[in-house]
Amino acid sequence: MTENQAMTLQGKSILLIIGGGVAAYKALDLSRRLMERGARVRGVLTDGGQQFITPLSVASLTGEPCYTDLFSLKDEAEMGHIRLSREADLVLIAPATADLMAKMANGLASDLASTILLATDKPVMVAPAMNAQMWAHPATRRNIATLKGDGVTFIEPGDGILACGEVGPGRLAEVMDMVTAVEAHFGKSPARPLKGRRVIVTAGPTHEPIDPVRYIANRSSGRQGFAVAGALAKLGAEVTLVSGPTHLATPDGVSRVDVETAWQMQAAVRKALPADIAVCVAAVADWRVEGEGAQKIKKTKAGIPALNLVENPDILAGLSSMKEGRPALIVGFAAETEQVIDFARAKRDRKGCDWIVANDVSAAGGAMGGADNQIHLITREGEENWPRLPKEQVADRLAHRIASHFGV
Repeated sequence: MTENQAMTLQGKSILLIIGGGVAAYKALDLSRRLMERGARVRGVLTDGGQQFITPLSVASLTGEPCYTDLFSLKDEAEMGHIRLSREADLVLIAPATADLMAKMANGLASDLASTILLATDKPVMVAPAMNAQMWAHPATRRNIATLKGDGVTFIEPGDGILACGEVGPGRLAEVMDMVTAVEAHFGKSPARPLKGRRVIVTAGPTHEPIDPVRYIANRSSGRQGFAVAGALAKLGAEVTLVSGPTHLATPDGVSRVDVETAWQMQAAVRKALPADIAVCVAAVADWRVEGEGAQKIKKTKAGIPALNLVENPDILAGLSSMKEGRPALIVGFAAETEQVIDFARAKRDRKGCDWIVANDVSAAGGAMGGADNQIHLITREGEENWPRLPKEQVADRLAHRIASHFGV
């Protein structure tokens, strides 16, 4: 954290309303991050929120009383919900449940949080979190439209595995995304330590044709690479994302080039040079079929056709061995199913890259195609073992680690 980052919210007062849901735990980290940037944070914890975190934890982190009860004689005597709602520069709700948004949209005031929201004359920002079907329900969509019409700002939820085990939109936004939204509300620009740096990121699988119908591929979703590209762009980098076939949306501020094969990916990477940084996340197929069939290969009485495989270009090794114009930092990814760290160390030496991000992609690891990742960062200086995190948090952490490498 730089001094400029710490001052982006200096003198701002934020009233943080914490709704019910597993994601309430993120509000604790959110409080800390806002305070690191100079904000004063007061917490309001709903009855649902108290099922997941405690008023004591909120008060301990913020250094302020945590308010919970509309009819608390002590709190109303000392502060009062009206005064509490008016003294903030921003009212932030994270997580915001479907129930709490429904109360807001319909002007209900049945507890402390909803009463504050009805009484406030300050800007309100909402970070929803709920089941994907609840998020998509027509009633929720109507309430969102009403609230937006009333001037409420939304921090859109993420897409991924939810607490209920289902997959889809409704996941509370990542903490740093919420911090960035608050900074943007106050017209403050978050620190952009990689401004002026050119970055190439590869992501996703490659599809290597067998014939016009079939191809060789793997289970990579591209999610980790897309998250890395987005995280680097948020830090100010000029990012070119070279992506194999995926169904993911392009991250904000990122220039995207779509390819299918390893040869096409190599050509796109070379075209994107020069660059200061290259992060090779893509799961590039090691082999392709020699002599792709011009027509669909048919079953015949001759039996199963033989497919002769030849090696694909090694994009990571090619970048690392460049004599002129080599990126100053080249980061590779090692997707392993066994002896993860040992094989990753060997890969870094063999490829000649600067860092290797090793991750377990076995069925037990669940990284390939999944929402979370546990990685080991291997550099010349040693190894860093990171905890299991959502891929977006892995990307944020890696992007900041890259910025630190350049001394910013």
